Amino acid sequence: MSDPEDLLSESLQTLYDYTPVAHSSAGSLFTYRYPHNLPSHLSAKAAAPIELQTPDTQPANWALHASSIWMSSLFIADHLEDLGLDRHLHRAQGLRVPLRILELGAGAGLPSIVIARLYDRVQVVSSDYPDEELIRTLADNIQRNGVPGNCRVVPYAWGSDPSALFTPHGAESSEMSGFDVVIAADTLWNPDLHDVFTQTLCMTLRRSSDARIYLVAGLHTGRYTIQTFLRTLIGAGLEVEEATERDVGGSGRRAWNVERADGETEQDRRRWVIWMVLRWSSDRIA
Repeated sequence: MSDPEDLLSESLQTLYDYTPVAHSSAGSLFTYRYPHNLPSHLSAKAAAPIELQTPDTQPANWALHASSIWMSSLFIADHLEDLGLDRHLHRAQGLRVPLRILELGAGAGLPSIVIARLYDRVQVVSSDYPDEELIRTLADNIQRNGVPGNCRVVPYAWGSDPSALFTPHGAESSEMSGFDVVIAADTLWNPDLHDVFTQTLCMTLRRSSDARIYLVAGLHTGRYTIQTFLRTLIGAGLEVEEATERDVGGSGRRAWNVERADGETEQDRRRWVIWMVLRWSSDRIA
């Protein structure tokens, strides 16, 4: 049964051109169905929809805003082809190793689970803040959707020791391992966390010219918040390969421009997400 909040959002979108930024509510079940434009080599694996329980958190951690399925998370799931995973997999297969993928701020785990369901030879780590309720729900979602064989949950606070992310026992150091692909949805809305988030990206991304970070962010707290994050990358050793604005309701794309903040309405902000691709600067690659 559809969540009443989702039915309301769909009605508002149809009647008033209202674009929701989040779906579902804490404790409810959310059903994700794959888009019709899946590449043919993936469509055979997409017969069954994905069912997610929407996480709740302990009261002390309500500020995480983890009790929704956010539009940016859905956008990643709907646009997997833009992650270039086939290209990353080709490189990994040439090295005879699985492709290692990390999701930060996973929430209900939608992108992690979709990737683990559709792609072979991937090892996905789905991580979020070490809140007992949140992590239990994330782990349950991975079990419910049949991907525990190549997707595991790790509670992780940004900026802390990342060793547990790399192996089940934390045996490898970040210098010895690192992830080929790091993804995150709606992790930039709080500028107070930009420094530790950037630090985490640098500690977890494999030191290679092929490794990539894919970030999708809504404009909930405005364009200047996104621009603040981009400034934190200066000196961190990362650079922006791509920053585009993507229309959540269609195929529209345009270059990122902070100056659009002038005169932009709330509905304007709801219509767009920012798609960013980051990589190591050439002088930081070992």
